[in-house]
Amino acid sequence: MPVSNNKTVIIVAGPTAVGKTAVAIQLALHYKTEIISADSRQCFKELNIGVARPLVEELQQVKHHFIASHSIQEEVTAATFEEYALKKVNELFQQHDVVVMVGGTGLYIKAFCEGLDAIPAIDPAIRQQVIKGFEEKGLSWLQEQLRQKDPLFHEKGEMQNPQRMMRALEVAEATGQSIFSFRKKEKVQRDFNILKAGLDIPKEQLHQHIHTRVDKMIAAGLVDEVRSLMPYRQLNALQTVGYAELFEYFDGKISLEKTIEQIKTNTRQYAKRQLTWFRKDAAIQWFTQQQVGEMIEWIESRI
Repeated sequence: MPVSNNKTVIIVAGPTAVGKTAVAIQLALHYKTEIISADSRQCFKELNIGVARPLVEELQQVKHHFIASHSIQEEVTAATFEEYALKKVNELFQQHDVVVMVGGTGLYIKAFCEGLDAIPAIDPAIRQQVIKGFEEKGLSWLQEQLRQKDPLFHEKGEMQNPQRMMRALEVAEATGQSIFSFRKKEKVQRDFNILKAGLDIPKEQLHQHIHTRVDKMIAAGLVDEVRSLMPYRQLNALQTVGYAELFEYFDGKISLEKTIEQIKTNTRQYAKRQLTWFRKDAAIQWFTQQQVGEMIEWIESRI
C-alpha cells in the first residue's frame, strides 16, 4: 500500500549468483543514490572471497552500506539488520528520494519491510550448547530435538536449514514454546514506499553461474581465506556454505576435489531455498538481469 511519503526503497532480491550486484549498481547509478546490502555474510569484514563480496571497483562505483561493517565475533541477526537499515535509510533520505537495497537474505529483507517477531533474548550459553550439539551430532540430531521440543516447527519449518533449525531449538530450550508462537499477526507499516524487484534466470544457467563462481573463488584464494579463520570456526558467522565444507577438508575428512563439489552442491541447494522463499512474496515483480530498462519503467510507474 503506497504511503504519503515520496521516499522509496527499491529492493533487488533473488538467489545467489543471479547477478544482483550488477543490477543494483545500474539502478543506483540511474537514481544517483547509494546501496544497502541485505546479505547476512557480506557484512563480516573477515569474510571476502567466500561470500562473493562486491569487487573493489564495484564498491568504488556506488557507495555500499552493511558491507564489511561488522566482525565475525559480533552477533549479527535480522534484528541487527532491521535497526541498522532503518537508521541508514533515514540518513540517506536526507539526500536522496530513492535508496537501493540488494541481497539474498530473505529474513533480513522481511525484517526491514515488515518488522520482526518479538522473540525474547536467548541466553548465549543455550545458543552455544545448541551449536555444539549440531557440530558434534549433525542435522539428524537437530531434527530429532525439534521433533521433541518444537513439533510445530518440525512439521511446518525449514527442516533442511541448520540456521533456522538451531534458532528454533534455542527458542524452544529457552522459553518452552514454539518459535512460531512468537509470530506477529500485524506487519509494521513503514513510512516510505517499498518496491521489490526479483531477479531470476533459467535453472541450468543459474547452476552454471554457481559452478563458475565457486571455481573463481578457489582460484582467488578461498582455501587460504578459510584456513586463516580456523581459530574461529565455531562462530555462527562461519556456519555457512563455502567455509563449513573447507573446515571438513582441513580436518582431513574429505579431498579438496570433493570439497569443491560439495560447495557447488550446497550452493545450488541454498539458491533453491532462496528462490522458494522469494517466490512466496506476491509483492515481488520478477525480471532477468538483461531487463534493467523494463525494471526502471516498472519502478517509474510506481514512484
